[in-house]
Amino acid sequence: MFTKNVISDVNKEDIYLSIVIPAYNEEKRIGNTLGEIISYLKTKDYKSEIILVSDGSTDSTINVVIRESGEMGYDIKITENEISKGKGYSVRRGMLETRGEYVLFTDADLSTPIDEVEKLIYWLGKGYDVTIGSRGLEDSQVEIHQSFVRESMGKIFNKIMNLIVFTGFKDTQCGFKCFKRDAVNKIFKKQRIRGYTFDVEILLIAKRQGFRVREVPVRWLNSPHSKVRIIRDPIFMLYDIFRIRFYDFSRRYSQ
Repeated sequence: MFTKNVISDVNKEDIYLSIVIPAYNEEKRIGNTLGEIISYLKTKDYKSEIILVSDGSTDSTINVVIRESGEMGYDIKITENEISKGKGYSVRRGMLETRGEYVLFTDADLSTPIDEVEKLIYWLGKGYDVTIGSRGLEDSQVEIHQSFVRESMGKIFNKIMNLIVFTGFKDTQCGFKCFKRDAVNKIFKKQRIRGYTFDVEILLIAKRQGFRVREVPVRWLNSPHSKVRIIRDPIFMLYDIFRIRFYDFSRRYSQ
């Protein structure tokens, strides 16, 4: 029901929705994820595309994607990084290869069900340029929680991020964000962070570029196989927060 008013204004020959999926050694989960996404897209009357960016995967991720593409009858574009360069790098690469009027990136575990994209597109149709799925709003539906340690780390990270970079968002790290075409081009060309903190950076770039950003409550079901390492990655993320602050101070994100 959320996309009805928007689709009517789009040429059916154009790609309406692009979906970017960064993946690193996801052979066990990517098949189910792609199956759910493709099944959803086949219920829609608009044209779509899926771009999967393999971030130097050393397992059978790509083989699973090729198999799923053939079995589901949906042409998936695969982009490969020769070595692992980070989630931020992979998302940026995929986003800049898209052609859709609206562009979503989602995590490979599909912790946010794909049909939640309709909530994000609804607000894009209401004049916003960027919509971000959130687990931190009053109406968010967190059906399966992370462990106490990971949830606590997330809350601490959000407090530090808001203190050093900006305020206003309850959840910057949910891997489910949607953009209008113009926002994709202008935001991701300026992105520099390759690691997990890229979410913070692209939201700050969006603000500095004058785009309207809306945080939207979504359903979320935690996957127990997170790629974020509890000890090492928070250190890199803290370092990247200061890098983002420096880049912003240097006006590298401004129009």
